[in-house]
Amino acid sequence: MKELAPTGTLRFGVVFAPKISALFVIKDAQGNPHGITVDLANELAQHLKLPIAFTVAPNTGLVTDMLAKGEIDAAFMPVDEERKKRVDFGPAYCLVESTYLVTGPSGLKTLADVDQPYVRVVGIANTTTIRASGRTLRNTTPIAATSIDDAVAMLHAGKADAFALGRDSLPAFVPDFPGSRIVDGGFQQTGIAIAVPKGRPAALAAVSAFVNQAKASGSVRRALDKAGMKDEPVAP
Repeated sequence: MKELAPTGTLRFGVVFAPKISALFVIKDAQGNPHGITVDLANELAQHLKLPIAFTVAPNTGLVTDMLAKGEIDAAFMPVDEERKKRVDFGPAYCLVESTYLVTGPSGLKTLADVDQPYVRVVGIANTTTIRASGRTLRNTTPIAATSIDDAVAMLHAGKADAFALGRDSLPAFVPDFPGSRIVDGGFQQTGIAIAVPKGRPAALAAVSAFVNQAKASGSVRRALDKAGMKDEPVAP
């Protein structure tokens, strides 16, 4: 389809992190991405009979920028109002809650504990999570890190007390921080959905039809299970 892949190759954006999640991919020794979004993107390309090329970025903000500029053709990312101004979204394949991992030395235990003037909250720059964290915190302001790796490094260095991220992603980091915990409750729930550049209605229709079919056929469920996320529900 020319509108979806004007170069003849489906250029797909994915987001790298040190631990796999419903959104984040990991890379093998050759630098190739692996994860749920890669599996679904490959299935989309096969469905459309198109070759595929992946662009791997350290955060969804950069993927949004590339998509808005037409430098890539499609991507999966969390939906928020800011992004809706820049790209067009199709259906979500899963729903995620954003919350905080708090370190042991911080002494924090609850969502309310995080919202204190002395608490240093880190999130990932230009993401729906850090925007939602900033909207809901009244007494402190989140610090923007460029990537998951940078945020984790800040926690290890004692430069942050709480890490704002999706609840699906945080459990993998708990073993790295003795005494840490994921607080109960959250500050945002949003869908991870497929997106295309604005002004491509045929492209949006094609990717939307694919995601709906992938949910109905069990492809999304299989991709989540393959990534070890058997408890993560498929979006309705």
